[in-house]
Amino acid sequence: MDKNRLIEIIVDAIQDKKGKDIVSLDLEGFDGAICSNFVVCNADSPTQVAAIADSIEEKVFVETGENPWRVEGKQTGLWVAVDFIDVVVHIFTTDLRGYYRLEELWADAPMTRYDYEL
Repeated sequence: MDKNRLIEIIVDAIQDKKGKDIVSLDLEGFDGAICSNFVVCNADSPTQVAAIADSIEEKVFVETGENPWRVEGKQTGLWVAVDFIDVVVHIFTTDLRGYYRLEELWADAPMTRYDYEL
């Protein structure tokens, strides 16, 4: 699966559930990076975080036949990570995203922003 196509499907799934401030970080070439891309977004509630994670899993499966390698955090819904090996999606509640500031840890990584379109 082409990672750019995977990111496109993931972003569409996030937008379907009205995820906010969607960005992807290109981590290729960075020492210590566990994957080639992060996709990061936030939501207003744990229920919405879980709905976004479910939407990503469903849409990626429907479009590609692939399931994530691992999903963590659905129990609390505060921070869910959906791991597709090459691409890892981080879905935060708005407060936790501000607290962890994941993008700042990878500030040198090229970033693409995706605006929600109505």
